[in-house]
Amino acid sequence: MNFKQALILAMVVFSCSAPKEEGKAVVNEHEQHDHSAHSDTSNSKSPRTASMANIGSNHVHIDYSAPSVRGRHIFGGLVALDEVWVTGAHSATTISFSEDIMIDGNIIAKGKYALFTIPKEKSWTVILNSNFAQHLADDYDQSEDVLRVEVENIESIEPVEQLRFDVTSAGNENGELAFYWSNRGFLLSLSKGTI
Repeated sequence: MNFKQALILAMVVFSCSAPKEEGKAVVNEHEQHDHSAHSDTSNSKSPRTASMANIGSNHVHIDYSAPSVRGRHIFGGLVALDEVWVTGAHSATTISFSEDIMIDGNIIAKGKYALFTIPKEKSWTVILNSNFAQHLADDYDQSEDVLRVEVENIESIEPVEQLRFDVTSAGNENGELAFYWSNRGFLLSLSKGTI
């Protein structure tokens, strides 16, 4: 093999291996993203899941752990009434907005928040807190709240076995966030907001 043939062979080998290396870099970059929140957690009794929708151009994303009733007495039993609750299990439920948003008439800046609630006999206090990296409500600090709104309780006709949040668009830059579990729930109105 002469020098010219060796040079051509080296160029062919290099050009064939370059895309593979580039593709590998893309795969490795993708692996660096945190997929644990949405991975298959079928063995978990409270799998991590998400609900999301666009309200106009605003991407609303809620991430939560979804426990099931499994025959337990939930509100006033497993979940105490009149106390701050993580509104799920394990880590705090989080909600994020890609743009400013209006929630039940209150303007909230774009960003990520913890969503806590205080379930009551006939109503709920829904709380957005700036400290979204919390386990349960152990580190909850009311001074970090950015929203507290009172909403009425919605009684479920059929019991909801697994805790569920739904974000839905109603068109015209409006939508809602719904929560259901066991025999209770609440709704929050969402719309385009500007600060």
